[in-house]
Amino acid sequence: MNLAGKLATPALGLLLALGARATEGVPMVAQQVAPAAWYVEGVSALGSPANQNFISNAGFVVTPAGVVVIDALGSPALAQRLAGEIRRITPQPITHVIVTHYHADHIYGLQAFKAMGARIIAHRAALAYLNSDTARLRLQASRAELAPWVDDNTRLVEADQWLDGDQTLAVGGVDFQIRFVGPSHTPEDLVVYVPAQKVLFAGDLVFRSRIPYVGQADSRQWIAALDKLLAFDATVVVPGHGPLSREARKDMQLTRDYLVHLRASMGQAARNLEPFDEAYRNTDWSRFEDLPLFRVANRMNAYNTYLLLEQEGGK
Repeated sequence: MNLAGKLATPALGLLLALGARATEGVPMVAQQVAPAAWYVEGVSALGSPANQNFISNAGFVVTPAGVVVIDALGSPALAQRLAGEIRRITPQPITHVIVTHYHADHIYGLQAFKAMGARIIAHRAALAYLNSDTARLRLQASRAELAPWVDDNTRLVEADQWLDGDQTLAVGGVDFQIRFVGPSHTPEDLVVYVPAQKVLFAGDLVFRSRIPYVGQADSRQWIAALDKLLAFDATVVVPGHGPLSREARKDMQLTRDYLVHLRASMGQAARNLEPFDEAYRNTDWSRFEDLPLFRVANRMNAYNTYLLLEQEGGK
């Protein structure tokens, strides 16, 4: 059955209608990054009804046996729009969705792909988040803040296959090297390398041309994971946020340098028992302050890093 047939269900009628309305807002265009690989790029902004929570990237690879999608975007309607972009390129069904991590802007579209018959793959460490009050309260808040794109019908979706480590998925003779690089940005971080295309889907380990969201990340491990990513023979890196990169080392360096700067400045403050507000005022942020979302995210990133390094003893 083709994708159109799989979508002909009453439950998806509303999603299709929302997807049609969404086309009136922020545009979504699949950009080809290799002969069989594409991605769509979210906007550099906070999620809102105006952008339908289209603030992250997603990718897909077309194989002779079906399409493998990497990440599901931030609402069911966005997932429907992504499926529409895929249908413009190939009639092949969407067979798998690989989830790099379970942050809301990457997973609220999962239910749409699940309804299409796709098999969802993620790392088992995400189960702790899925069963937490944090996930429940985040969804509850999103239903209010992102309506109608996230509403009472939007739900958290578990993976069909939980990974405990690295795995290679073969679809239509194409290998997808799924590598566990957490705990970094999240405990469950995965990246996906497609050697036949020399494309690395890096998830939120790489933020390009904007300030990363650090949250409760293990920034020490995140820096080490970025060093591992440089070992892939990738000619193209699709980040979790921002435009694709054809200069892997240079463009991963921005995320890495920002994390190193956070740890160095907040680590010194923690060692010296310097109050956070004073430490923040005294830190030179000039290299990063012109990047998108600096004023929104930087102070929170610095505070979370300060607390982390207090626990680590300022190291």
